[in-house]
Amino acid sequence: MAAKTSENLSSLKQRNKSTTDDSKTTQFTSLKSKPEENNGSSTGSFVILGLIFLTSIVALGIVYLNFPKVEESEKQHIKLPRDIEDAKRLGNVLSIYKDKFYIQVLGAYFVTYIFLQSFAIPGSIFLSILSGFLFPFPLALFLVCLCSGLGASFCYSLSYLVGKQLVMKYIPQRVTEWQSHVDKHREHLLNYIIFLRITPFLPNWFINITSPVINVPIVPFFVGTFLGVIPPTFIAIQAGTTLHQLTSSSDMLSWTSIGMLALFAVISLLPVVFKKKIQEKLD
Repeated sequence: MAAKTSENLSSLKQRNKSTTDDSKTTQFTSLKSKPEENNGSSTGSFVILGLIFLTSIVALGIVYLNFPKVEESEKQHIKLPRDIEDAKRLGNVLSIYKDKFYIQVLGAYFVTYIFLQSFAIPGSIFLSILSGFLFPFPLALFLVCLCSGLGASFCYSLSYLVGKQLVMKYIPQRVTEWQSHVDKHREHLLNYIIFLRITPFLPNWFINITSPVINVPIVPFFVGTFLGVIPPTFIAIQAGTTLHQLTSSSDMLSWTSIGMLALFAVISLLPVVFKKKIQEKLD
């Protein structure tokens, strides 16, 4: 009887050991396959993003081909401005054709600005300045704000569709930190986005690509962007009216303009402060 019991215990131990080994093997296989799955999804995201980018390049090329025929000496200046001198030369060329081909120039400006914003490509600041040189102030202000809102929303959409894995793979810590800040301001998210667009605390590209990851709704995102870029756009357009006097994009900033941005940033938060005060009195 004792021998039989001993045999049963030995068999049970062997079975438990086998089960444990199988469990460890399964767990190891799962952990090993997870990075492979993530790498696969990241690669797929890069491919899709690349295809969308190439499609946008083609669309931009079509706009360029439909642009009025320019002189051979002017072609070299039809390019994305990388500095204020590029913006001046581009402005000179566009101003020549603006009166006769107003819609084409306006359309080319509109598409190019949205392209830069959608893919977080630097250079939109020079187009903002250029709008003050080319267009009447009210149109320039509305145009830049609309392009900023649409371009940022397209960037948001790209991140939502194919960029979530990339964002969480490359900047997870920064996303987590911003998530905690956004969660504190969920009740007044619109004011918070307006404040962020006015102030330089967070880069615009970072706000655009991380907002869908931390569940910022698209409507307050678009509206907050449209309204939030009004003060800095106002300054850029005003600088564009004296484009040829500028030596760099930083020339548009003065203590007056910085003070104005700070004032608008404070104003954007006033509704939140008043709301809290009213709630405190009601409680």
